[in-house]
Amino acid sequence: MRILLIRHGDPDYVHDTLTEKGHREAALLAETAEKLMLGECFMSPLGRAQDTASYSLKKTGKKAQVLDWLREFPALTDINRSEELRRAYPDTKMDGSEYHKRIVWDMVPSYLSSHPEYWTIDGWRNSKVTECGDMISVYDSLVRNLDDFLAARGYVREGGHYRVEKESTETVTFFCHFGVTCAILSHLWNVSPFILWHSFALAPTSVTEVVTEEREKGIAGFRGLRIGDISHLYAGGEEPSFACRFCETYSNMEQRH
Repeated sequence: MRILLIRHGDPDYVHDTLTEKGHREAALLAETAEKLMLGECFMSPLGRAQDTASYSLKKTGKKAQVLDWLREFPALTDINRSEELRRAYPDTKMDGSEYHKRIVWDMVPSYLSSHPEYWTIDGWRNSKVTECGDMISVYDSLVRNLDDFLAARGYVREGGHYRVEKESTETVTFFCHFGVTCAILSHLWNVSPFILWHSFALAPTSVTEVVTEEREKGIAGFRGLRIGDISHLYAGGEEPSFACRFCETYSNMEQRH
């Protein structure tokens, strides 16, 4: 079985759509859609993912089903409940005397590197972030939906691998988002999602490809063949978007800090 996870184009988050650059990126992705062999297509309910998908769907004549669990990973943490977490998310905006809730993965590196509980598959579940937010319930709901999806196609989760009830060489494509892609991969690979959120950027319209490997009869794991591929942008002369990255050097105030 083959899974393609495609991030939306350069986002206009305010209007939940794409910027002009994002539309150019999505159009270039569509030029490669036939070669990607998308298979059955699914997409997030959010506009920026659907707008991205529309180019490739039109190019291939395919349709896509909306899956609510492919929306951007919505877990939040409330740093009002923890002085320690205010050091993890120092740029959090305030509304009067209250801090806004934060998406869970944008903590600063100095905090993450000094708290090894976030690095392990079980440790993150017993962390300050999960104590002060809804991450565990959101993550578990996501992976239950993912496992139900895979079970319907013959791959049933057993511990850290999948039992093969029916072999499949089909391709499914998810048009979705950075955060949820990393969470999905963390489950397939049995690693903490924080490792992936802080190690990958996955540029807009990037293609991530994972496939099953069945080295033992009846047992499957998933392996990445490409992560964050943006060769379609280079081929089209389009500079990759900076979205999801932070400043390369601290002194560069034009880039996100």
